[in-house]
Amino acid sequence: SEEALMEREFATTNVPSWRNQITVRAIVASVVLSIVFNFIVCKLNLTTGIIPSLNVAAGLLGFAMLKSWTALLDKCGVLKQPFTRQENTVIQTCVVASSGIAFSMKSTKNGTATAYLINSFHTPKGAKLAKKQVSVLFKSFSFSFVWAFFQWFFAGGDDCGFASFPTFGLKAYAHKFYFDFSSTYVGVGMICPYMVNISLLVGAVMSWGIMWPIIQSKKGIWYAAHLSSGSLHGIQGYRVFLAVATMLGDGLFQVVYMAIVMAYSYILSKSKKKESSSNDENSSLSFDEQRRNEFFNKDQISNLTALGGYVVLMIISIIIVPLFIFPQLKWYHMLVAYLIAPVLAFCNAYGCGLTDWSLASNYGKLAILIFSSWAGLQHGGIIAGLAACGVMMNIVSTASDLMQDFKTGYLTLSSPRSMFLSQVLGTAMGCIMSPLVFWFFYRAYSVGDPNGSYPAPYGALYRGIALLGVEGFGSLPHNCLNLSIAFFIGAILINVVAMILKKYETKYRVYRFIPSPMCMAIPFYLGAYFAIDMCVGSLILYIWEKKNKKAAKELAPAVASGMICGDSLWGVPAAILAMAGVKAPICMKFVSAASLNR
Repeated sequence: SEEALMEREFATTNVPSWRNQITVRAIVASVVLSIVFNFIVCKLNLTTGIIPSLNVAAGLLGFAMLKSWTALLDKCGVLKQPFTRQENTVIQTCVVASSGIAFSMKSTKNGTATAYLINSFHTPKGAKLAKKQVSVLFKSFSFSFVWAFFQWFFAGGDDCGFASFPTFGLKAYAHKFYFDFSSTYVGVGMICPYMVNISLLVGAVMSWGIMWPIIQSKKGIWYAAHLSSGSLHGIQGYRVFLAVATMLGDGLFQVVYMAIVMAYSYILSKSKKKESSSNDENSSLSFDEQRRNEFFNKDQISNLTALGGYVVLMIISIIIVPLFIFPQLKWYHMLVAYLIAPVLAFCNAYGCGLTDWSLASNYGKLAILIFSSWAGLQHGGIIAGLAACGVMMNIVSTASDLMQDFKTGYLTLSSPRSMFLSQVLGTAMGCIMSPLVFWFFYRAYSVGDPNGSYPAPYGALYRGIALLGVEGFGSLPHNCLNLSIAFFIGAILINVVAMILKKYETKYRVYRFIPSPMCMAIPFYLGAYFAIDMCVGSLILYIWEKKNKKAAKELAPAVASGMICGDSLWGVPAAILAMAGVKAPICMKFVSAASLNR
């Protein structure tokens, strides 16, 4: 196959040493792209929390930047070192690591697909396609940026502009059913699988179309009538805790299922090793595998270095975090978190290698419950649980990310050392950039307002989990516990049914059409508007694939990435204008004819 013969195309190409893979130009490109991607990820995180894989965009933009730069130097006759796929891999790893500090949600991470993409950029045929992809990306970026700029002029007040367009009527708009003309989420919808987008829409219809109107009709019976719409003891409590219960049910199933898959895979690999000798295995290796093994085994990182680094970071965290950052999180909490984390990190990395799914957020939710309950309400248990979640999720998520990066490095003949150092560099940049970008949004907008542009949904959901940990079930509104238990069990049952159908019903593959409980839960808190945007993205992709499947497969990720980047980056000048007190000149608002007559 084309992929199997990949290394033969690079057989005559010199592979640079690990030091020459991390070049000054690669670092500069990584810094520039990291700033861009941190803004994109922060905006996505604060609006819906749904963040697609940005590996394609990072690899493609890294290729575009350095290819343009080296082409210019080559024309001037001063090019000393040609642009290599190893540099491209370093940039992609660094950028994704940097923007990954801001989030650690459940997402797909495929090191093989990323490596194949980068390898293809550096072949004559692939370079031609990459040039076309870059052109399409910048066109969609320009359109998206200009469209966001145009929309700004009409958003001069609350509920103004295209983002508040009552597409399906004012009644539907009041229940969060409308298309908000966000090219970001149309782009995200083009990248996410069809079933993810459909699951979001199903969850939105089920919650905002059916459940919340029924529960609101019980106002004054199930919860006090005087409570504000944002109170967790009122309607907001049902929205948050039913979403939390669904996510915890889905997360628990995934963790248990992953443990079973890992155990089965381990037993199977042990039995296979007994049956076949290592000599037989070596003789069956292809040219590509032999070449990759040769280069990957050159620059191994010693176990002592890895262990020593972890212990040093643990000691620093145990001292710094309780004393200077989160006094609610005691030193012994940090010690336990660091002792548990490697076990969970191994499970997550191994499971991610088998399925391409990172379950770091699920381990984080368990950490919130454990540490918030341990610390107690009187000693700042909510903050302690959330802080422990941040520590745990970053350790667990980084482990699986690095394993996928090593896979990418293995397939592109990039050194493990250059992969590790680019991950470290990206993480260090993210530790500086992510808080600065968040501060930028926090100063410019009303972050966390459920009715605002940046509701930060996972903030409310994770705080809800911490409240459960410190207050127990007594804090829930009337009947909320019963409903939460039902949704928790329902999420597990949906997954069980999907797995049984996947195993035994192979003719029609019905399991593909069963919605994901995790995805269904997200609109419980936010509404249907972004799910509608994403389904529009799916519809565009579906029509494109019907018209020209090859073009859609090659160019859709680039178009989607451009749409996400353009709309998200308009947030920077928009935030600067907001901080300067400059408001849009026009308020385009829709009201009913009856209210006008009054």
